[in-house]
Amino acid sequence: MAQVKETKRAHTHSEHGHPEHGHSHHGHHHFDPSSDRIGWAFLLNVTFTIIEFIGGWLTNSTAIMADAVHDLGDSLSIGTAWFLQRAGNKQATERFSYGFKRLSLLAAMLNGVVLVCGSIWVLIESIPRLFAPEMPHTEGMFLLALLGVGVNGFAAYKLSAGNTLNERVLNWHLIEDVMGWVAVLIVSVVLMFVNLPILDPLLSIAFTLFILYNVVRNINLTLGLFLQGAPDEQIQLQIKKRLQQIEFVEDIHHLHFWSLDGEQHVLTAHLVLKQLLQPEQLVAIKCEVAECLSEYKLSHTTIEFEFPEEACRDD
Repeated sequence: MAQVKETKRAHTHSEHGHPEHGHSHHGHHHFDPSSDRIGWAFLLNVTFTIIEFIGGWLTNSTAIMADAVHDLGDSLSIGTAWFLQRAGNKQATERFSYGFKRLSLLAAMLNGVVLVCGSIWVLIESIPRLFAPEMPHTEGMFLLALLGVGVNGFAAYKLSAGNTLNERVLNWHLIEDVMGWVAVLIVSVVLMFVNLPILDPLLSIAFTLFILYNVVRNINLTLGLFLQGAPDEQIQLQIKKRLQQIEFVEDIHHLHFWSLDGEQHVLTAHLVLKQLLQPEQLVAIKCEVAECLSEYKLSHTTIEFEFPEEACRDD
């Protein structure tokens, strides 16, 4: 109901809404099982990522190095989610009146840059091996793959007990890791019996291109949110159309729809009224606006009324 309360009182441009979406969590410092599960997954993942880089170097396997970069990305994602899960309890301040949700966008950009750099390094190592393939240490690959399936599988199992959005998203990342290690396991077994060393760089390039595709897509999405682009243009058009259908609303301008972090959305708009209205009519319109916006689960809304012949100060 945060958006309803916000809309009802936000009829002037100067009455900015206060962050309400986190109120139920503020001021509580009790044990958080979700944060604990994410913390365990992060500890397992970051430890195993270090083992992977060392193991990839010792086994001379670019496929393991590529998967290490993949796991590094997941470690960064899990660590970021863990940090934000704990930082989410922090109260908004006078200076940061919307709270600290946009930290997740900053973290996503930093993670993306790290992954792009790591992926380019793996490609630089892998592509020359297509023309001069070197046989990796297959027994070492096999043992690391077994360990990878076990560690990532256990981390995924730990997170599967949770119901938060963070846990569900991170769980899919870990399941992807398990599938990647199954691929390394299969290639290591094949190489034990068939002399095809080119399979190792081919697998590493496939992993890396998959990582780059997803990273570039996420960076593009994050950059759009950073620049305060509309998180969903169709929803923005729906909101504008529904507001225009309210009685006594002549026109809408300065409608801004943007997002704090991809999930917490903000809306501001000026509603131009057809005529001067009595206070009780304005209250009725405000209630209708609140009902109209309630289904969109907006975190913050600011709606201003403009009367006929009134100059808009934002023009």
